[in-house]
Amino acid sequence: MATKQTFSIYLYTTSACHLCELAEKLVLATLPSKTILTVEISEDDALISKYGEKIPVLYRNDTNAELCWPFSRSDIQIFLTE
Repeated sequence: MATKQTFSIYLYTTSACHLCELAEKLVLATLPSKTILTVEISEDDALISKYGEKIPVLYRNDTNAELCWPFSRSDIQIFLTE
């Protein structure tokens, strides 16, 4: 019997970011039953360096895949099945 693989989804964001707010609303509407972990990049220099010009970014910890803005509902669904 195969076990269902679980993974976490992170939304890299920062405060006062209009695009981050739009992305968060879209992600929550697309994945209402999935827990999304929001990560404030301004608290970590390494995250600022990595994501500062790409946020908002969705990240999967099982595959290390990233989905950078702009993304749509269908992009999110595909991202979760890859």
